[in-house]
Amino acid sequence: MKALRFGRVSAVAVVAAGALALSACGSDNGTGSSATATGSATSAGPKVTGTLTGAGSTAQSAAIDAWKQGFTAANPGVTVQYNPVGSGAGRKTFISGAGQFAGSDAAMTSDELTQSNAVCGTDGALDLPVYISPIAVAFNLPGVTTLNLSPDTIAKIFRGTITTWNDPAIAADNSGVSLPSMKITPVHRSDDSGTTQNFTDYLNKAAPSVWTDKSNQTWPASLPGENAKGTSGVVTTVTNTQGAIAYSDDSAVSGSLGKAKVKVGSSWVALSAQGAAKAVELSQPATGRSANDLALNLDRTPTDTSAYPIVLVSYHIVCSTYKDQATVDLVKAWENYVVSDSGQQTAAAAAKSAPLSSALASKAKTAIASIKVKS
Repeated sequence: MKALRFGRVSAVAVVAAGALALSACGSDNGTGSSATATGSATSAGPKVTGTLTGAGSTAQSAAIDAWKQGFTAANPGVTVQYNPVGSGAGRKTFISGAGQFAGSDAAMTSDELTQSNAVCGTDGALDLPVYISPIAVAFNLPGVTTLNLSPDTIAKIFRGTITTWNDPAIAADNSGVSLPSMKITPVHRSDDSGTTQNFTDYLNKAAPSVWTDKSNQTWPASLPGENAKGTSGVVTTVTNTQGAIAYSDDSAVSGSLGKAKVKVGSSWVALSAQGAAKAVELSQPATGRSANDLALNLDRTPTDTSAYPIVLVSYHIVCSTYKDQATVDLVKAWENYVVSDSGQQTAAAAAKSAPLSSALASKAKTAIASIKVKS
């Protein structure tokens, strides 16, 4: 199957056009204390106006749409533009200065943080966790609705060393299940993707003897299978292909597809938002970052069987400084709404995500409060 293509130059141009339309005319509070204007649907605080432009993660799309509705309901003078071009393209767009934020299913790399200084000032960009979601190992297998897959088995399927559904390794994971001899079609992302980076990070850490490739936002070109653009493209492909298996943010997986349980210790753990949140709770902050950068090193091999380890934490990447107070006020208001209880519950309802813990949300609000005008 030929992958659907979307030119990155075109994507950047679209976002750049939105950025040129930026008309953040400021809030009712021009003193820089507008961090109190959360923009939540119930806020009676100062309002903001203008156009906010972002690009990036397709996994965040459902949540972004819900956040846009809640935020603009409280701030009718605001337009939020978001282009779901994929995490990698979103980060490149942000670094180019063509948007005020990026959505990304992976934190900025060290090189990207350095590059961000050109648009964000000497303190660079910040990674703000805003969206926690399990990544489903989704399958289309007629007659089979439940499936157990160990990390090594998943890795072998996506490497192409397990090619049929009745392979002994799959049968060993699923005692008593009648498995067809049907060919397996692995489906992966064609675009640079934070979901791919999180999935390959899981495979590398949970099945290191099989998946020897490092975590990467680009799928290894040498591996077999079909590819598709974006989360929706992957889900459409696996839905239309009997025998297919794919990795996808759970928010987009339709009810017609099965979702594999994965092995944690000696237990089989089903996908759930609560399990994803537990995996994040067990994770550690990334090292070598500024105090207000909240990138995480996710625990892919937990022993706690309440944790679902194939999880992504999706970030909003913002500047630590912007050129004017109006933009600072607008970005702060938007991000404060996104990490608020109201914003997180809105995303959970729309995208089946797990709300941030109170501790992580508090850290995010502190980071947002630090955003200021370039000196």
